[in-house]
Amino acid sequence: MDTAFDQRHIWHPYTSAINPLPCYPVARADGVYLQLESGERLIDGMASWWAAIHGYNHAALNQAAHEQIDTMAHVMFGGLTHAPAIELCKKLVAMTPEGLERVFLADSGSVSVEVAMKMALQFWACQGNRQKRRFLSPRNGYHGDTFAAMSVCDPVNGMHSLFSDALSPQIFAPAPQTRFNQLWNEDDIAPLAELMEQHHHDIAALILEPVVQGAGGMRIYHPEYLRRCRQLCDEYDILLICDEIATGFGRTGKLFACEHADISPDILCLGKALTGGYMTLAATLCSEDVAMGVCQGSPGVFMHGPTYMGNPLACAVANASLDIIMQGQWQRQVGQIEAQLKKELLPLIKLDAVTDTRVLGAIGVVETHTAVDVARIQQHFVQQGVWIRPFGKLVYIMPPYIISQAQLNQLIGAIKSALQHA
Repeated sequence: MDTAFDQRHIWHPYTSAINPLPCYPVARADGVYLQLESGERLIDGMASWWAAIHGYNHAALNQAAHEQIDTMAHVMFGGLTHAPAIELCKKLVAMTPEGLERVFLADSGSVSVEVAMKMALQFWACQGNRQKRRFLSPRNGYHGDTFAAMSVCDPVNGMHSLFSDALSPQIFAPAPQTRFNQLWNEDDIAPLAELMEQHHHDIAALILEPVVQGAGGMRIYHPEYLRRCRQLCDEYDILLICDEIATGFGRTGKLFACEHADISPDILCLGKALTGGYMTLAATLCSEDVAMGVCQGSPGVFMHGPTYMGNPLACAVANASLDIIMQGQWQRQVGQIEAQLKKELLPLIKLDAVTDTRVLGAIGVVETHTAVDVARIQQHFVQQGVWIRPFGKLVYIMPPYIISQAQLNQLIGAIKSALQHA
């Protein structure tokens, strides 16, 4: 494999062209393992950025892809439809929180957020209320790298501050502070409620990541905050957008993180694990009220349509992935992962380099006092036979659900050894 060409010409995510981070060449992936070209087998603690929940080279997903590609790899979704998309949307409507009746199939998670925000803006414009054109979001959030999505990411600590002058100005509330298992503090919701009272005439929607803020800091907060957000949106006539791209399909111990608060949003964004990590696909679901509102008056249609919308190959694999989820094994798998993370990862708080540890479902986070040296710590992880991709002060794992107790123990042990020598 020509890694010299890769380093010289190929831009990897969040990497400098001047001083690029090392890239390890993968030759094959099976189960929870990534096999490097040099022969090492690494336990993947990231599930390919949280998507490969069933592991790699899964027989049922492979079969779905093979069968579909022999029939039809792609066909435009404008004016045409097909069985894989219809079947997928039936499953999504049935399994997502109550009231989400319409499905827009998108290309990626960031695009699903763009679609959700555009839905909200068009909804209010078609009600004759063009004043409602801003978005409210808690700080420490992350919603993607495209421009509308960037505008609702954390404006200070987020990775997009460089573009602030080019982004639409939004409204930001302090991040929720009450942790998942703490006693709820009513003061936590007060700043957001105050902002809604002041600005509800201008706010089209509140957008947030329910219960777990992902790439903005891997923060896990109290479900009551989400429940109060739903109540406030109803009170002030503001749409609620829940971004479950990272948390959807069982990652937090519930099928969708909204279920921790027993609420349903007006608009829901899904992606990542939708195809079990095989192909890029996302979905934006909305209520019937939102769908009818968006299409009321001129132009009478929702103004979005990606070229690869409803790709049959991706939909077929997604159907196979959701079939596995609906068998229910994920509940036992995620429960076992959570129990082991609580037993083995939470005690790493005792290490001198560590300031906090936290766990929810199949998510384990270790926060350090200072930012880690990514190149150095990843070299250590590879030597330990694991693949973990930290960022900033966060060393975290979100493994495939099929991981064994011994494999998870190896991931946690590698984190411990890395931080003991930090």
